[in-house]
Amino acid sequence: MKHDQRSLQDVPPETQQTEKAWDRLRRRFSHVSIKWKLFLYLAGFTACMLVVLWVFQVIFLDTFYQKIKFSQVEKVAANISRNLDQEDASLAVYLGKTARQNDMSIQLVTPPITPLVSALVTRDSILENLSPADYYTFYKRAEEANGVFYDRFQKVSDREYSYGSMQGGYDRLSSPSDKMESMVYVKLAPLKDGREMMILVDARILPVEATVSTLRVQLLLVTLLMLAIALCLAIFISRRISGPIIRINQSAKELAKSNYDVHFEDEGYREIAELGDTLNYAAAELSKVEGLRRELIANVSHDLRTPLTMISGYGEVMRDLPGENTPENVQIIIDEARRLTSLVNDMLDISKFQSGAQKLHCTRFNLTQAIRDTLGRYNKLTEQDGYTISFSSDREIYVHADELRISQVIYNFINNAITYTGPDKCIYLRQLVEENHVKIEVRDTGEGIDPDKLPYIWDRYYKVDKAHKRAQIGTGLGLSIVKSILDLHGARYGVKSKVGEGSIFWFALQLEPDAPPEQKANPPS
Repeated sequence: MKHDQRSLQDVPPETQQTEKAWDRLRRRFSHVSIKWKLFLYLAGFTACMLVVLWVFQVIFLDTFYQKIKFSQVEKVAANISRNLDQEDASLAVYLGKTARQNDMSIQLVTPPITPLVSALVTRDSILENLSPADYYTFYKRAEEANGVFYDRFQKVSDREYSYGSMQGGYDRLSSPSDKMESMVYVKLAPLKDGREMMILVDARILPVEATVSTLRVQLLLVTLLMLAIALCLAIFISRRISGPIIRINQSAKELAKSNYDVHFEDEGYREIAELGDTLNYAAAELSKVEGLRRELIANVSHDLRTPLTMISGYGEVMRDLPGENTPENVQIIIDEARRLTSLVNDMLDISKFQSGAQKLHCTRFNLTQAIRDTLGRYNKLTEQDGYTISFSSDREIYVHADELRISQVIYNFINNAITYTGPDKCIYLRQLVEENHVKIEVRDTGEGIDPDKLPYIWDRYYKVDKAHKRAQIGTGLGLSIVKSILDLHGARYGVKSKVGEGSIFWFALQLEPDAPPEQKANPPS
């Protein structure tokens, strides 16, 4: 921080003020609405286009015209140099045709001063009255310039002046003028017989001042018209594009206030329509999650309150009444404390799975034996409460997975079946082998689930039974944990249910090759 302060002190005060002014301007511009930003961008683009048009059509018109004219003259001279070896008659016809097509005067001269062929089509051409001294001067200038020389001239009087002695009525032009100008291009071209030919091309350069004046008036009118059109177009486009975005922004502010009934427009441009659809879907999901969250809080509060009430009640009875400090009462307190611990652990597991903090520790293990071990935990329940849990399998199956988490899946499926099974209190487990996968099914004989509710039973906050029913074993959060565990394994899972006939929850894992004979478990008795 001290280093930054010293660096700031080293900056001149004028620079600091300029930077602060720019910062204030940027902050102000950042708060401008999208409608006005679009308007300013379009207006600025139009202004830039008009400036470019003025610069190229008015300021640099003369420069571009002269460059184009020079390029044309240079091209004509190059074409002539390639056709110099024709016969004199053919050459004269070719020169005449070229001169007329390009509105130029052309002359071929045998250096240094002997004119050979001429095609003078422009009025008052410089080539008409050149003196021997002028030819010689042109030749020497071209020779000194590696075979090419050009210059601009302007007619100043009707007297006869030459290039070197002001004869012929033309004067060498040192700066642009609004009078009639001519460009004389001289090129030395070799012939096949070893001689050298001097090509002279006289091209008229018309004054562009009158054209510039006309363009200036036209551009002024075009500028005013374009500004008016651009202003209307910018307003229209800015409103057209920004309108849906502004309305979506207003709806998003309502959504931020937990108003989940808000509707986002899904019309207009494709991206805005897709954004509206996405936000409508998000609002619907948030509304659903908010409702489920409230339901979960109510359910969890119920599940927490019940064991806490029992622990408190039995503790007070044991404290106040003689003879109530019995092993049975202590066991009830212990069981309810364990139920609280299970509920807290399950909620922590859900949070870990949802955040991605939970990692798998996969090993190769006997899935069939793991199911038998899990069923062993329910011996007391089956004896005391009359539940019947059966398991059928035809052989020992090995899988590569996290043994602890897969056992948790089986445990939660069984708990869910115990909670919702029918009056017969029967739960059926079955192990099936399908190609290279093993499928575990847990079936109850309860009331079943409506088809429209099946897609939502795995949701974190969803509960089919809206009238909260306390689980016989576990916390009632098992299916959310099951979904997270099986998703981490990349396993298939699902539920089949018919109203009045019970439900079948299942999952499938990829088979591992059978273990060696000494590692195989004994078949079920």
